[in-house]
Amino acid sequence: MDKAKVNHSIKDFSLIDQHSATVSFEDLLKHKYVVLYFYAKDDTSG
Repeated sequence: MDKAKVNHSIKDFSLIDQHSATVSFEDLLKHKYVVLYFYAKDDTSG
């Protein structure tokens, strides 16, 4: 798997938010700023 790099494009994806609504990356791009933070499930419960 390639690492993400600053200013590189990514494929559109959708996730479920805290209100059980589907939010796509395309929806997020309508805002001025978008910060994505992914982390591995490292010794965490759940």
